[in-house]
Amino acid sequence: MQLYNLEFTEEEIRAAAAADRLLSMEIEFSRKCNFRCPYCYVEDPTASDLEMSLKEIKDVILQAKELGAKKIIILGGEPSIYPHLVEMLRFLGELELEIELFTNGSGITEELAQVLAEERVQVVVKMNSRDAAIQDHLAGKKGASTIINQALERLHRAGYPSRELVLAASTVICRQNLGELVELWQWLREQNIEPYFEILTPQANAVKNTWLYVEAEELQNLFTRLSAIDREQFNRQWEPQPPLVGNRCMRHQVSCLVTAQGDVTPCVGVTIALGNIRRQPLGDILKNSEVMKNLKNYRQTIKGFCSTCEKSEECYGCRGAAYQMTGDYLASDPTCWRNTIAACSRKPGLDHR
Repeated sequence: MQLYNLEFTEEEIRAAAAADRLLSMEIEFSRKCNFRCPYCYVEDPTASDLEMSLKEIKDVILQAKELGAKKIIILGGEPSIYPHLVEMLRFLGELELEIELFTNGSGITEELAQVLAEERVQVVVKMNSRDAAIQDHLAGKKGASTIINQALERLHRAGYPSRELVLAASTVICRQNLGELVELWQWLREQNIEPYFEILTPQANAVKNTWLYVEAEELQNLFTRLSAIDREQFNRQWEPQPPLVGNRCMRHQVSCLVTAQGDVTPCVGVTIALGNIRRQPLGDILKNSEVMKNLKNYRQTIKGFCSTCEKSEECYGCRGAAYQMTGDYLASDPTCWRNTIAACSRKPGLDHR
C-alpha cells in the first residue's frame, strides 16, 4: 500500500525511519499571501525580514537531498508570489527531486503553467467549493473562484492532468462546504484531478473561526460515503480513516517542515520548533530531536484512546490536531470519530460489560 500523498510504500517508510533519513521535506519559501483563508495555519500572511534567503533555501534543500529526500513539497504563503519561484523550480529539477506545489491559483499564468509542466511539478490547487460565493468566502477574497477556474484552464492548456502531470485539489472540510463535498469529489475524479480532502486542524485562524467546524459524526458519514463512491464507481479501495480522505498521514516518519524563517518543525500542525537551519544542520536537528523520536516510536508513545485503537498499528491520528487542541502532540486525536465513540462508551453510568 502507498501512503502519504500516494508516493511511498510502507517498506520505504519503515526503512527511512529506521535509518533517520527523509523521503520528503515540506518548505515555505515565504509566508506572503494574497488570500485570507479563515482556516489558514499562517496567522500573519505577510513577508518578514527574518525569512530565509534564496541561498539558505537552496542549502537546506541540498541537505534534505543528502538525507535521502526524493521530494520537496512547496507550501506558503502563496508560492507564486515568491520572486524566485521559477529559479527554484529549475533548481529542484536539476537535482532530480520530485516537486509538489500548493497554490491558490492566483499566480498561475500561461508562462508559469508551462514551467510547471516542464519540471513535472505536481500541482495542488486550493479549491474548497464550486459555488463561487462559498469559495470566495473561504478564500477571504472576492473573485477567488474565478481565479481558481482560470488557473485550472491554464494548467489544462499546459497538459494537466496526465500520467506525467499530476493535478490535485486541496479541500478543507468545513461547515460551509460539507453539503457539496460528495458531488465535488465525484467531479474531481471525473476530471482526473486527485482530491486532497482533509479535516480542519483547529489552529491559528481556525481557532478564531469556529463557525467552520464539523462534528466527528458528520466527518465519519462523509468519509464513509466517499469510500463507497470510490469503491463502486472508480475501483479504488480504501477504508474510512481520518485525518485524510482516502489516505493515511505518516509524514512524521519520513518528513519535516522548514518554515520561511528557517525553523524546523514536524509539520504545519505540530508547531514545535526543533531547531533552526541557520544554527544547526538539518540532519543534526532531526536526529537529536526528542519530539521526532517520540513520533517515530508512536506505537510506544501515543496516549489515550489512540494507543488502544484497533488502527494503532498503522495510524496515529492527526498529531497536529492533538497538539493544537490539548497541548500534547502525543495525546489522542480529538477530531477522530473513533475517539469520540470510545469516549462516549466510557462515560460513567454506561454498562461496559
